[in-house]
Amino acid sequence: MSKNRVYVGAVPVGGGAGVSIQSMTNTDTRDAKATIAQILELEEAGCEIVRSSVFDERCVEALPEIIRGIHIPLVADIHFDHRLAIGAIKAGVAKVRINPGNIGSEEGVRALALLAKERGIPIRIGVNGGSLEKELLKQYGVSAEAMVLSAVRHAEMLEKHGFSDIVVSLKASDPKTTVQAYRMASERLPYPLHLGVTEAGFGEDALIKSAIGIGSLLMDGIGDTVRVSMTGGVVQEVEAAKKILEAAGVRKSRVRIVSCPTCGRTRVELAEIVQRVRQALDFKGARPIDVAVMGCAVNGPGEAREADIGIAFGTVNAAVFKHGEIIYTDALPGVIDRFIEDARALCTEG
Repeated sequence: MSKNRVYVGAVPVGGGAGVSIQSMTNTDTRDAKATIAQILELEEAGCEIVRSSVFDERCVEALPEIIRGIHIPLVADIHFDHRLAIGAIKAGVAKVRINPGNIGSEEGVRALALLAKERGIPIRIGVNGGSLEKELLKQYGVSAEAMVLSAVRHAEMLEKHGFSDIVVSLKASDPKTTVQAYRMASERLPYPLHLGVTEAGFGEDALIKSAIGIGSLLMDGIGDTVRVSMTGGVVQEVEAAKKILEAAGVRKSRVRIVSCPTCGRTRVELAEIVQRVRQALDFKGARPIDVAVMGCAVNGPGEAREADIGIAFGTVNAAVFKHGEIIYTDALPGVIDRFIEDARALCTEG
């Protein structure tokens, strides 16, 4: 994780803080009520920082109402016009994101840096592989080297004007280039890194690409905040981010179910049982525990030794265990309900 720390509103990013979850609205920002409604949905799903596109003056005018109606920090996403970023800061946003490839002149960046420093507002340098500066594209093509050079160049521009509350992102649409760029940047820059694979696509494709890119970096100890980019409903981005953080071992925020893929030894409909267990343990306030649902004795307590509680099925009975030690056996199908009741109780302890 990065050495430096910034604060996006009250949310710390970098400097040893936990990895925060972000998403971005897809409403018309000029429609404050629709934007507020979507952000409230994102908050309920677990989003901690939210970004909205600010593409004209009417967007800027809507920001104060949006900020008053939500409970998490709002980031203004700016392209092409530094004046919109200045307007967004004056309107009360907690952070701005600029794209080095299209933000405009150094003089505009200087004016933005001076105001951001005065107001204590961090700036994210958001480098995208698809919108790099022309001279970098000509020399390096869309590559990790070009992306990092772009970020370094603009960080130095901000630093020259006395501004250092910087966050950096280096997103390409393929995970390999993305991972290469972030690894290079983590060695060269002290700033917090905002992770993501841009334009990752729809549904399962986006989830897989994001899991490979973001997950690889998190397991390297790289990254301070994440946004999973997915075409479609924005709440799914937050759910996907949670899953990636949990799979990478960075955050444990809800019940994690471990289950085997089944084989010829399995004598129960394990997929249906896993679904029952998942639904029963998916309730607000559930303590994050590891639950194992295993198809047979081979994949039972031994392979799921780390589970807080688990069940392994035989032909007519099932064994329930905690941390690899069997605590009771009981007959099917009643043992399933007994196990679910015990697992729910464990989720509410403490």
